[in-house]
Formats: sequence, structure tokens, C-alpha cells
Amino acid sequence: MARRNDQRRAALVDAAIEVLAREGARGLTFRAVDGEAGVPAGTASNYFSGRDQLLTQAGARVYERLQPDEATIARQRAAGRDRETYVELMREVVGRVASFRTGYLALLELRLEATRRPELREVLTERVRADLDANLAYHAASGLPGDATAVKLLIATFNWLIVEQLTLPDVFSEAERDELVRAAVERIVVEEE
Repeated sequence: MARRNDQRRAALVDAAIEVLAREGARGLTFRAVDGEAGVPAGTASNYFSGRDQLLTQAGARVYERLQPDEATIARQRAAGRDRETYVELMREVVGRVASFRTGYLALLELRLEATRRPELREVLTERVRADLDANLAYHAASGLPGDATAVKLLIATFNWLIVEQLTLPDVFSEAERDELVRAAVERIVVEEE
């Protein structure tokens, strides 16, 4: 029977994210998670019914931790509704995601693992689709320029930019990254006249 100590469960899932980022999906074992979390051997197996459950909960936790805080959301809602505001919003998003290096690397590992695990693919597809739908709804309500296609193109563009920053950080400097964000918004987002 799975245990209910939510703080311990969260610590174990956070440890799983660290293991995924460092060791890859093949290195994700209950023993490795216990070691990363600094808990007695066998603890993770008391909280998760199997490795698949641990993988899916790690993916969900990454998305949870990537959400902006309330202050960031309030600041975004109070900002202007022009392309320059859009550029700053996208820089913030790219910076926030890139700053959670282990989380994003863990997501990449989970995506690769999902090509071999249909259940994980289904869970990740639902989660990524829900995230996309939330971004589209936020954009529609925000009054920012551009349409749904622009939002999707920016997500695709910035996902790869983040991959470059996390896996090959010397390809683009931070200044180049900021300029690429600006250029992507300026070329993809059309302001209505």
C-alpha cells in the first residue's frame, strides 16, 4: 500500500527528477531515488507502486515546478499589450524554464522514455496538450498581439532554444539568447493594425 506523507512523496519525486537529469531514465531506480533523497533504502518503493508511476509523477512535478508564481502572473497581467511586452514575457519564460535545468533535462529523458512506454507517452501527451491549451487560453485572454499559430510556433522555437542552452550552453551567449527571443517574437507575432 502506498504511503500518504505528501512532503516525503514530493521529496522523493524531486529526487527522481535529479536522478533522471543526471543518470537518464535507465539510471532511475528506487535505490538511486532513495540515495538522492537521503532516505533509508526501500523508502521509494513504499510510496510508488512501480517505476512507471515514479516516471509519470516526476513528469507532472516538473510541470508543477515550472509554473510561474503569483507575483509573476500579476506582473504579466499588469503589463502592456504590445510586442515589446511580448518579448519581455518570452524572455522571462525562457529564462525561468532554462533556470530549472534538471527539471527540463528530466523532461527530455521522460520524452525519450515515452517513445518506448505507451502509458508514459499517453500521460505526457495529455500533460503537454493541457499546457499548450492553457498557454493558448492565456494568450487569447491577455490581449497580446498574435494568434494561436504564433503561440504554437513560439513554443516550438523556444523549446529548442532551451534545449541548446541546457545541453550545449556555449552555442549561444545569454545576450544572443535574448536577441533570438526578440527576433522570434518580432518575426512570428504579427500586430494587427
